[in-house]
Amino acid sequence: MKMDRRTAMIGAAALGAGFMPRLAFAADMPGVSASEIKIGGTMPYSGPASAYGADGRAEVAYFKMVNDQGGINGRKVNLMSVDDGYSPPKTVEQTRMLVEQEGVAFMFNGLGTPTQTAVQKYLNMKKVPQLFVATGADKWGDYKHFPWTIGYQPSYRVEAQIYAKYVLRTKPDAKVAIIYQNDDFGKDYLNGVKDIFGDKYAKMVAKDISYEVTDPTTDQQIVILQASGADTLMIFATPKFAAQIVRKVYDINWHPTQFLTNVSIAVGAVIKPAGVEKAVGIITGGYLKDSTDPAWDNDQGMKDWHAFMDKYMPGADQTDGDYIYGYAVAMTLAHVLKQCGNDLSRENIMRQATNIHDLEIPMLLPGIKVNTSPTNYHPLRQLQLARWNGKTWERFGEIIEGAGA
Repeated sequence: MKMDRRTAMIGAAALGAGFMPRLAFAADMPGVSASEIKIGGTMPYSGPASAYGADGRAEVAYFKMVNDQGGINGRKVNLMSVDDGYSPPKTVEQTRMLVEQEGVAFMFNGLGTPTQTAVQKYLNMKKVPQLFVATGADKWGDYKHFPWTIGYQPSYRVEAQIYAKYVLRTKPDAKVAIIYQNDDFGKDYLNGVKDIFGDKYAKMVAKDISYEVTDPTTDQQIVILQASGADTLMIFATPKFAAQIVRKVYDINWHPTQFLTNVSIAVGAVIKPAGVEKAVGIITGGYLKDSTDPAWDNDQGMKDWHAFMDKYMPGADQTDGDYIYGYAVAMTLAHVLKQCGNDLSRENIMRQATNIHDLEIPMLLPGIKVNTSPTNYHPLRQLQLARWNGKTWERFGEIIEGAGA
């Protein structure tokens, strides 16, 4: 166990904070000393969703940059980002370790719907903020039952509603096939489609089929979906499986109109492994700027991000949008910590995280802003459709807000 924790805990060493004794700074501010705030996070640095590890590495690097610039309100931010392998039992173990042994102030941007679900009740019972969960599951906005948990990215359910509306508007006679991950993540998307298709679902959806995160491939499911006669395919999958699906659809000479969840559109992590030519025409909904889009070549926010990557993550693939996501959510947290001032009690951290008004983050698409309130735990509620043209995601249409987010 001791060796496992040491190898998994990349944050403390990367921050270069060194060892310092735990100070009893204030009884109501665990994880806080006069010079540091210690926070925790779990990420799949290994396992079936390891492509998302880029998020955590970008967050650790971002706070290394912040600390080099003097920290926040005079304190260094010590982000202890540990590996849970996208395994709920491991997430429980690592989260308890961070809260009970390391004494972190709060948990930040834990990734994965099944993994974060496994610790949600525990963190709420302990009144430990579970900030900006790195999944778009609709339930992270349930402020009535889980007031210590808040999401970040747009709701998966609303995203799926947008795709379904687009199909009804542009291809009302479509025969739809759906492949989804068999957990809360995939089912949110499925429910979003059902919200819009309603009683037309049985008629419009030729076949829906699921896969397990433990499946070695999804090839069999894709062959079954092709045989359904569908001319439209909705892919609600995490990066590893999304790349497999896009490649398999192309390789069996199937040419449906394809929709791909925005959590699996990173060029470096999904499109390149699938084959850039095999993804041409795929539609998605985005909220972040894409580093492969020449529209941002002279954008100051993108220039600053490239400079950050060059200095703090040399050698990292700058076409991987997960690094942009990690940078954006870390910047959002920095804003919250600045708003907290010297009151870093868990209550005030949660209060500030749920009082964000029209925050502009340079890596968000123009017009998309971060907004929260005590009754809105969905910080991002807007998307813009985009189509892969073989080189980049080409945006089209207006910014769309999901009223049901």
